[in-house]
Amino acid sequence: MQPDEVNQSGDASSTQPPFALWTQRITLLFIVAIGSVVRLLHLADKPFWFDECFSAEAARIDWRNFLHLLWWREANMSLYYVLLRFWLHFGQNPFFIRSLSVAISVASLLAIYWLANLLYNRRVALTSSALLAVNAYDIRYAQEARSYALFVLLATLSSAFLICWLRKPNKRNWRGYVLTSILAVYAHFYALLLIGAHWLVMRCAGWPGKREPAGDSTARGLRRAWILIAVGVLPLLVFVAKTGAGPIRWIQRPGFLELLKISAYITNGFPVIYFCACLATLVPLQKDLLARNGKWETWRVHFLFAWLLFPPMLTILLSLARPVFLPRYMIFCLPALLILTAAGLTSIPPKWLGAVLVAGTLALSMRMIPYVYGHDFDTERDASGAATNFILDHAQRQDGIFFHIAATRVPYEFFRSLRTGDDTASAGPEILFPRHGAGLDYRDFTGKPTADSVRGAAASHLRVWVMLMNNGTADKPDPTTVMLTHVLPEMFPGVQHWEFARVEVLLYSK
Repeated sequence: MQPDEVNQSGDASSTQPPFALWTQRITLLFIVAIGSVVRLLHLADKPFWFDECFSAEAARIDWRNFLHLLWWREANMSLYYVLLRFWLHFGQNPFFIRSLSVAISVASLLAIYWLANLLYNRRVALTSSALLAVNAYDIRYAQEARSYALFVLLATLSSAFLICWLRKPNKRNWRGYVLTSILAVYAHFYALLLIGAHWLVMRCAGWPGKREPAGDSTARGLRRAWILIAVGVLPLLVFVAKTGAGPIRWIQRPGFLELLKISAYITNGFPVIYFCACLATLVPLQKDLLARNGKWETWRVHFLFAWLLFPPMLTILLSLARPVFLPRYMIFCLPALLILTAAGLTSIPPKWLGAVLVAGTLALSMRMIPYVYGHDFDTERDASGAATNFILDHAQRQDGIFFHIAATRVPYEFFRSLRTGDDTASAGPEILFPRHGAGLDYRDFTGKPTADSVRGAAASHLRVWVMLMNNGTADKPDPTTVMLTHVLPEMFPGVQHWEFARVEVLLYSK
């Protein structure tokens, strides 16, 4: 079946009985409702941690500092920060801040329905949306104040607009593809890997609707789209060239166990089911998989597998030289996996057996949701909130505080604001480093103190607090920690030490 033989909604039949259409719409609304509920439940149970505090503080500094911060440090995820700036006008507690990601993630349920409907039919579309609604990995990042939910949404929309334009080449679809692709890159730089997957499948598998002269027109349109996308993301490319791999130098080289873990994460702990379902989409096409035969059924599988496999495979290969693979950075590949799984499960004859398998997969997936509410997958949260509250509860007048690295001040400022509102200048110890003004400055997000600056700033205080994060290990502390623990005892013979998850607090006194 050629794509131009499929109606605009993605179904092979041009019409459906009204009762069937209403049933599908009600089912989709039910899926969206379930997806919304499971994402809102326990939304504020997990503690806000460093990355989320960074999002909130970056989004609420003034525009001048905000733009400086994006250019010098945080151009990646910049679209999310801009959206969060406006979202924060309506509320600033952790539940409300995280609810932006929930709203975006719920929109992804509709986006994946649209894309799966374009590629297959409404049955596959409903199954794909249901699988995403109860996917524990997606729920985990839908409950975090970071850009991962936005990344998934825009990657799905980009792919959907591409399919729309290839099937119906008009300006609206072409512009939709260009715009959503550019926005996806500003949501997360790794969206360039999605554009690479699009290029790869068009290069290697062609387009099943290609006919002369339409084929030449399609190629020209794609070239223009990719050139415009490149121009649109040029500022981000300049930023990456300027900063290099510094912002992601903390990523560790992936091992085989880490790859097994990510396969378990994204499949709700049942990778065999998803693998077999994806295999079911390949078996009927085994004779055509390596051929450019113009068949729509083959092309759509090539498209989804390129999206699913190209980004992780390329980043894993690049990680042999410099680690750039991180499981959560690959979350934008999740829609491709779920559509392939849905297509495989619904293709198993007879239909009742396929329906049973879909229901069983959804039931097994839902068993993982309670785990998500109390645990994380591929990261460990810090207790910066507990450490901040401890300092504020025990601080005295005339105390000062140093932050081991400048960015450690960011979660401190966030949790301090929850206690004092906007009046944070007089709350808690006097900030000695980093300090470039009364409030947060873009320069306060980066940098390390020097021995001379520590001596000069601490001289007029009887007690000095130090908050340490990401400072190496007890056996191998980083150079800044070594400097602080040598310089401050020269002036403050008394020292007390408290430990929190991934955070240490020290109090030096005379």
